[in-house]
Amino acid sequence: MEIVWLLLIFLGAYVIGSIPTGYIIVKTFKHQDIREVGSGSTGATNVKRVLGKRGFYSVLLIDAVKGFVPVMLAKYLEVKYGLYADLHIASVLASLAVIVGHSKSVFLNFTGGKSVATTAGVGLALDWRVATICYLYFIVVAYISKYISLASITVMILMVILMIAFHGPLSYVIFCSFTAIYVIYLHRENIKRLVQGTENKVR
Repeated sequence: MEIVWLLLIFLGAYVIGSIPTGYIIVKTFKHQDIREVGSGSTGATNVKRVLGKRGFYSVLLIDAVKGFVPVMLAKYLEVKYGLYADLHIASVLASLAVIVGHSKSVFLNFTGGKSVATTAGVGLALDWRVATICYLYFIVVAYISKYISLASITVMILMVILMIAFHGPLSYVIFCSFTAIYVIYLHRENIKRLVQGTENKVR
């Protein structure tokens, strides 16, 4: 029965993660396919190119909530039903599923965003202390450098370091490490542009 619950949690989180917030909002208000704009990502940074700051913050918030809710629900269920709670398997599975769902949405032929905002929501659900420091770091780096991608890439590394520093469960540390590698991989084109000095800055 535990395996069934874990499977349902994983699939449920994946479907929630797959909800293409940026695509829906841009399609609704501008009748455009956000995947055909800028970087082709459905994330908040690309949405900003079409809808400005309001679109950016709306997608950012919704995508973060999209990451937060499934993980909090998984944490509740793993304790309530004894789903290997000491190993935190349910919460890690939900975290992984919602992040992959955002970047590989079943509703968009397995395309999507780069999972930064969704990871922020997941991080808050896993450890609010780590998340708070990462949020502040992200804001400072993005404000000073004007590169959202630089802040996104480096904050992933910081997340792993902080999870270790705060003595997070081993499963959380492993998950954060995997997520950092995955999100940095999704930013591989941004990294090339940063090195070449051609990455777009934001105001």
